[in-house]
This record gives sequence, C-alpha cells and structure tokens, in this order.
Amino acid sequence: MQSRIRDVRKAKGLTLADVAARCRPATTAQTIGRLETGMRVLSLIWINRIADALGVDSSDLVALPDQHYLPVAAVLHDDGTHAPTREERIMVPNIGGSMIGLRIAATSGEYRRGDELWMEQLQPDAFATALNLDVLVPRPGGRFLFGRLLGREDGKLHILPLEAGARQQVVADPAWIAKAVRLMRTL
Repeated sequence: MQSRIRDVRKAKGLTLADVAARCRPATTAQTIGRLETGMRVLSLIWINRIADALGVDSSDLVALPDQHYLPVAAVLHDDGTHAPTREERIMVPNIGGSMIGLRIAATSGEYRRGDELWMEQLQPDAFATALNLDVLVPRPGGRFLFGRLLGREDGKLHILPLEAGARQQVVADPAWIAKAVRLMRTL
C-alpha cells in the first residue's frame, strides 16, 4: 500500500510539525515523516489519526493502483516561477460516494459560467463544518438553494444567496446539504 500523506499534507500547505501537532494524541514530526516515507508501518489507526489531522477521509491517504497524478513542472513562489527542487505531483482526488456536482450555467457571485463545483454531501450532524462556505440546499419540489451558510439556529439554516443584493433565506433543517470543496474552471 502506497501512502499519499505527503501529497495531501503539501496540498494543504502544512509542515510535518503541523500535522504532528494536529494528531490526537499529538505525535512528533519525525514520526509523521517516517510514516510518509514508509520507514514506519502505516497502520489503519495511523491512517485514521492522520486523516483526522488533515481534515480528509482516510481513503484520500491511500494510493490506489489506478490513481492518477499530475506531474508538477513548476512552482510559483514570491520571487518567481521555478522548477521544483525534487519530483512533485498533484493528486487527482478520489471521488467518494458522498460527492455530487454543481454546474454553473450563469455567472453568480464569484462563480463564472462554465464553472463546475465538486460538493461533499453532509448529514445534519456535520452541517457545522460548512459554516461560512458555499452550500447547496435541497428544497421541496426538486428545487435547490445555493449560497453561503451563515449559521444554524433553532433547527433552521441561514443562507445568503450569492446574487448581488439578495436577502438572507431561512430554511428548516433539510435532510442533507452539500458544501463546495473544489472549483473546476476552464481558463
């Protein structure tokens, strides 16, 4: 089994020490480094601890045989664009069963026509993880509300639609919502 811990950690801009401190219970940067490189056995317990520390599903940390990567040709820094100092890859995300898509057909807020959003479906006990994020909320009759989740109070969600001048909407707790996790945009 090949680990994707380093790829996920770097994609999130975290150091070994950051991940070690976020683990429960906390561990050392050296331990995380050894788990990343295969110098230490990566057990299911470690996969779950590190996934929690990185805020991802444990399946995102395991490279599958058919997993695809994009090779990194250059890295944009404050002082310009340079070739990477060692081989780097960008992982193509695993699409789990809780992912759905939203296609943008008309410009709205920061989204442009043609954008696609990858969204993670959440059950009511996880709604708080979407606070201040853009969410898709199912409504009766096959309709949806899309906007920023401002809060949840007394069994109701407070959503601010993205259109300029739109008024806040209040929705009784739906069975699920989906939070935007990845924007796909053609340049």
